[in-house]
Amino acid sequence: MIAVGTRLGPYEVVSPLGAGGMGEVYRAEDTKLGRQVAIKVLPDVFARDHERLARFEREAKILASLNHPNIASIYGLEESKDKRFLVLELVEGQTLAERLHKNPLPLDDTLDICRQITAGLGAAHEKGIIHRDLKPANIKITPEGKVKILDFGLAKAFREESAPPNLSQSPTLTEQMSRPGVILGTAAYMSPEQAKGKPIDKRTDIWAFGCVLYECLTGKRAFQGDTITETVASILKSEPEWTLLPVETPASVRAVLRRCVQKDPNLRLHDIADARVEMCEELAEPISVAPVARRLNVRRMITALVSTLVIGVLIGLAAMRYFKPGVSQISASVVRSSLRLEPGQMLDGSRLSPPWGFDQPTRTAMAISGDG
Repeated sequence: MIAVGTRLGPYEVVSPLGAGGMGEVYRAEDTKLGRQVAIKVLPDVFARDHERLARFEREAKILASLNHPNIASIYGLEESKDKRFLVLELVEGQTLAERLHKNPLPLDDTLDICRQITAGLGAAHEKGIIHRDLKPANIKITPEGKVKILDFGLAKAFREESAPPNLSQSPTLTEQMSRPGVILGTAAYMSPEQAKGKPIDKRTDIWAFGCVLYECLTGKRAFQGDTITETVASILKSEPEWTLLPVETPASVRAVLRRCVQKDPNLRLHDIADARVEMCEELAEPISVAPVARRLNVRRMITALVSTLVIGVLIGLAAMRYFKPGVSQISASVVRSSLRLEPGQMLDGSRLSPPWGFDQPTRTAMAISGDG
């Protein structure tokens, strides 16, 4: 631990903020610029660990390439008094883990927070970067409601995953992380392929996001166990307890959640942007619903209404056409003709007079064709 008041270059340690496998984090004062920052210092015990040192330096490069309002910024990589440390944006507020504290969040808060998480992850994925360790403890929420994703220390440019590691040239953690069997990340949020030590891509972050979304909605972890072994077994074999989802959870959010935690990566949601679209659409609509009814998507309701009206009009027109009385196709124009009758002929035919006949027509003198 570094004592309060210690100076590391222009940075004066104010208080410890936390410690993890990759370093100790302190609140510090930037005496040059007069601002509060966070510094992450590699512990002395790991100073000679080439793998950890390589991971630490890689974190600096990765963070420097990410410039997004939902990702904590990096100000620099410094060295002072034989210590290497990152200078990071100091994010005030609670972590999502502290905010949850085993209690679910309101639906509107969940949608807003998860929308911002997807925005930050999407920006990282566009640059070919995966987080690898997304979890509530690595997500911070400022007092203004801004979400910041922290600690890309386990991140890896997934464009490199397809290339086989060349351990003979560089025995650093960058290559070591691509070896089968190397497991990194927090167990409860690891994807099945990550838990097995297999090569991973951005779909691992999508799985972790699904676990975070489930926890926000239910207040419970999607996959649980008393030990790491039991937790991993749950990830590989079990399903989340879907009945714990609040009844007011929109159907579209349920569908996204299920696709995020598909154990087969090929069946998993392909892009985190798809999840973001659903979060944005749901936020654009009223959240309040009847306790036992699912909230209907307004857009779908409008589409259904328009379709019903069109079908009704078509049926009406068809019925009118079917039941409308037939209209004669004969021309309504009047045609005048003159007929010459032979002596003894009449228009209704020749007649036989008694006693030879019964004063009935013997033949028709004139007829009108069917077309008039």
